Amino acid sequence: MLVLWPRGDVPRSAAAVEPQVAPVEAEVQSVRREVCDPDDPASTICQFLDVRVTSGEFAGRVSPIVVPGTAGTTRFHADDRILVEPFLDAEGQLQLSFIDFRRTTPLIVLGAIFVVAVLALGRLRGLGALGGLAVSLLALTLFVLPSILRGNDAVLVALVGAAFIAFVALFLSHGVNIGTAIALIGTFASMTIIGLLALVFSGVSRLSGLADEYALVLPAFGIEVDLKGVLLAGFVIGSLGVLDDVTVTQVSAVAELRAAQPTASSWQVYRQAINIGRSHIASTVNTLFLAYAGAALPLLLLFTQARQPIGTVASRELIATEIIRSLVSSIGLVASVPITTLLASRVMRPATESHAEPHP
Repeated sequence: MLVLWPRGDVPRSAAAVEPQVAPVEAEVQSVRREVCDPDDPASTICQFLDVRVTSGEFAGRVSPIVVPGTAGTTRFHADDRILVEPFLDAEGQLQLSFIDFRRTTPLIVLGAIFVVAVLALGRLRGLGALGGLAVSLLALTLFVLPSILRGNDAVLVALVGAAFIAFVALFLSHGVNIGTAIALIGTFASMTIIGLLALVFSGVSRLSGLADEYALVLPAFGIEVDLKGVLLAGFVIGSLGVLDDVTVTQVSAVAELRAAQPTASSWQVYRQAINIGRSHIASTVNTLFLAYAGAALPLLLLFTQARQPIGTVASRELIATEIIRSLVSSIGLVASVPITTLLASRVMRPATESHAEPHP
């Protein structure tokens, strides 16, 4: 992390486009729903908003916004808090462009409910888990993202960042003991497998990293990054959370089996723990697939309506990326079970043979 730590400014090309003005907060004061063009019989209904800016240099000023009506247009209401982009027209009049709704309050409320739920059930371990979550956010925002933007190898940065997150989050959540150390080693080994598989199959599949529309915006702002490397970095970081779950579960299973069967051999404990791991993997792999399918659901609906063959749909880079991401992550998860279980069954001993903490 010290070698790859982001230093200096983000390099930008000479042809860089200046970023747009940052959105400011505003409040809808009134809403009228009328025909967009009274002279056109086929005209749809538009929403005419009177909006008061509540932040920035134009705070307190009121300006109208017209939102054309379509089948999926959200209905505005008075007192809605929104984000707008202000600009002055050729005559110096303030104009506002609607960006999105301001969702800070519901996000804070939901986050508070999440924290209370974790602490109520997890208690001290829940507090450690929240600490691990905070470390993950800090590592991503202070190290991984700035380091990639400064031109460092995205895959290497992702591996280092994911290793740091796993190290801190696991020990914070499960304590400093031999079980946590074994889970950490299993996580590292599986991350390496995922990284290698992602590198190989993204190459043979000719993935460019350009399928994501947001990736195309970076070059427009003069930010020169390896988009394929960013894609691979996403594979590694995205699989870390599920890996932690599987490796910790396997170590805990071995610890409980050891405590229940003090005289059992390592091989017996390994076989029993592997049976537990098979059930866990069966559900986890399906969870990964459904998570990626859910994220791409609108696109899948579009391809289905276009009546394209399944082979053609799967070959599209956007879909192929999610398929490879799901399969690579699943293979890493499957590999983590025997690796972690073997280490745990060999290293962890019954309480009569070892005074180490039996499980994380």
